[in-house]
Amino acid sequence: MWLIDSSIGRKLIMSITGTFLVLFLLFHSCMNIVVIISPAGYNAICGFLGANWYAVVGTSVLAAGFVVHILYALFLTYQNMRARGTVGYAVSKTQKGVDWSSQNMLVLGTVIFGFLALHMYNFWFKMQFAELTGIHTGAYDPASGAEYVKDLFSNWIYCALYIVWLSALWFHLTHGVWSALQTAGLNNKTWLPRVKIIANIISTIVVLMFMAIPVYYLIINCSCC
Repeated sequence: MWLIDSSIGRKLIMSITGTFLVLFLLFHSCMNIVVIISPAGYNAICGFLGANWYAVVGTSVLAAGFVVHILYALFLTYQNMRARGTVGYAVSKTQKGVDWSSQNMLVLGTVIFGFLALHMYNFWFKMQFAELTGIHTGAYDPASGAEYVKDLFSNWIYCALYIVWLSALWFHLTHGVWSALQTAGLNNKTWLPRVKIIANIISTIVVLMFMAIPVYYLIINCSCC
């Protein structure tokens, strides 16, 4: 099958499923940053999404693409290890400034996946899953999601881990978005520099919106000490 046997096919699958990841992160970063702008607005969003099966289906589709992205990356890594004895999936061209990211995508992906599992437990399982099923875990109150977020990020260790995760996410996204756009055909001399800039802008916006939350609560907690 050419999607698996050819390098173009492999890159195409990684690009498409990676796009699901970017959309998933864009949606959630836009939603999450509301918590520091308007706690009441954040609670309203949580209430709408938590009990809305249309939103659940849409989010699940994006999440499914993300899962395929992870599984296929592991599959390609296994293939590469057998063929070359090295880690990582091949790219046809390298670009100054992304060499380290491209060579360490598996390591970055592992860090991202590990913390994402913790993040999903704290936010999806304790929040959306609790609202959908009525089975509430922990002290989380479905009507006060903003207060739960505040309590969670009152722990500076969790904030620090969150920031480390986001740093790995930035490196992963800058190379991933660039590679996806390059695979889509924007790979000539005119578009390559532009693609790199677009990748950096998208990745930075997503990461900064996520990072604003732990930084905000770290500042708040420090000012209260």
